[in-house]
Amino acid sequence: MKKQSNLSRLMEYAGKYRILTYLSWVLSALSALMALVPFVYIWLILRDVLNAAPDYAQAVNVPHYGWMAVLFAILSYLIYIAALICSHLSAFRVATNLRLAVSEHLATLPLGFTETFGSGKLRKIIHESTGAAETFLAHQLPDKYNAMATPVGLLVLLVVFDWRLGLLSLVPVVLGFVIMSAMTGERMADKMRQYGNALEAMSNEAVEYVRGIPVVKTFGQSVFSFKKFKATIDEYEKWVISYTKDLRMPMMFYTAAVNGVFAFLIAGGLLFTRNGVTPEFLLNLLFYIIITPVISLTLTRIMYMSENEMVVADALTRIDSVLKADSVPESSQPEHPKDASVSLNGVHFSYDGKTDVIKGVSLDIRPGQTVAFVGPSGGGKSTLANLICRFFDVKSGSICVGGADVRSIPKQEMMDTISFVFQNSRLIKGSILDNVKLGKPEATEAEVLAALKTAQCMDIIEKFPEGIHTVIGTKGVYLSGGEQQRIAIARAVLKNAPILLLDEATAFADPDNEAKVQAAFAQLAKGKTVIMIAHRLSTVANADCIYVVQDGQITESGTKDELCAKGGLFARMWKDYQTSVQWKVAKEG
Repeated sequence: MKKQSNLSRLMEYAGKYRILTYLSWVLSALSALMALVPFVYIWLILRDVLNAAPDYAQAVNVPHYGWMAVLFAILSYLIYIAALICSHLSAFRVATNLRLAVSEHLATLPLGFTETFGSGKLRKIIHESTGAAETFLAHQLPDKYNAMATPVGLLVLLVVFDWRLGLLSLVPVVLGFVIMSAMTGERMADKMRQYGNALEAMSNEAVEYVRGIPVVKTFGQSVFSFKKFKATIDEYEKWVISYTKDLRMPMMFYTAAVNGVFAFLIAGGLLFTRNGVTPEFLLNLLFYIIITPVISLTLTRIMYMSENEMVVADALTRIDSVLKADSVPESSQPEHPKDASVSLNGVHFSYDGKTDVIKGVSLDIRPGQTVAFVGPSGGGKSTLANLICRFFDVKSGSICVGGADVRSIPKQEMMDTISFVFQNSRLIKGSILDNVKLGKPEATEAEVLAALKTAQCMDIIEKFPEGIHTVIGTKGVYLSGGEQQRIAIARAVLKNAPILLLDEATAFADPDNEAKVQAAFAQLAKGKTVIMIAHRLSTVANADCIYVVQDGQITESGTKDELCAKGGLFARMWKDYQTSVQWKVAKEG
């Protein structure tokens, strides 16, 4: 089966606007040919001036030729503008449809896709990769046909006046193409992929770096602890320097070749005028000296066009990495939860399809029960929570909510069944009202206010003159980590799902905010099944059951007192925690 070209793929997103793309090519090519006509009038002006010398008053047609040159130059410019208007209308439509396609497909993917793929990488694809496609259609394709039409017109002009000088003018063209082929091709395409990968990695780590700044401030870590971010910058630097050095010599020879046309013309002029200079030859030589700079300009545009095509090919490959990601499968025989119970049966899970990070976990959580996952970092606590929410699908085993396999519960019903509050609550750039209504879009302002009151948020609302209509992230309106957390809790209160999942929800709250967050949790958790993940063990001390997660397995379970009596890992963690909370800063004497 023949592989579909990148251009035909882009045209699928253009719809009825694709005709404008084709029209832009025709207009752009016509503009290029029109742009050469003034050179013909310049030749006519030179001819009249040389023929009239020394009585220049006889060159009566010079003003006419001059105005005709100006007229065709303006006409060429206007036609080119018309070409760009057509190409931009189509390109904007393509970019819009590409972004819609990626965004709509994202909505069908597992919720954990963004975390594993990388939000920085995803943002770069949605904005920059689709932007590359837009630039390609809006500017680079019209310029391509403009640059293709120019050599055709030039070839005619170069051989019409003096074929010998015309052939000499083409020698740098041939040399330029030979050197250009050494710089482009599959090797260059691979370099462009590496360049895109380096930029993506740096963008992704930059996002994670910014998100991790609260950790640095909280725990006083040095910024150099972000080794991955620094490593991506170092890798990008190494790649750019190596790439620049590789192209240094070819680019130097290419520049010398395309700008060396005058050397060939001068050598030819000396050779062809051994027996004297005729006015006709001088006229043609002057014409070629004037028009040949267009050759170097056209060649350079063609060289960059090949690079642009590789950029858009790489952009489409990156867009495909999202569009071809597998959607969450929907069951043809949907099941519906009967209650707010949760059960895991022999669950195995792997992020890479090879190494299991969850290894045969089984547990049962009764409706209305409060349970906690604790254990060492990287043990699998958050992964278990993500599997329960169906952010990912299990590798083997099953997870049931209300007796129904999560893979058979309709997506919307699953989202209505579970609310979650994470340690890094995400608020959109919008009003507080809009942020809370994400939990229940059809809610009234009265319902939103009630949810905010339950979530202990009234002190936040009262400090802003516009109240719940205050837009976060504009005019200096920003919330602290604890305040953002309480807004996120209000969202969960409004949603009122029977199962509540809290993942390190008080990690970065200051003492005042933590007290309010805990009070909000107490209100939110009433009558609900609650699953908590926490490193701060005081927050899980009253849980009905505590599961100790280590190396992807449940190693202990029971109440706080039962686990302390066992003397296992939890007992050691509790002892260490009690010691840490008794630490005091000693005063200097």
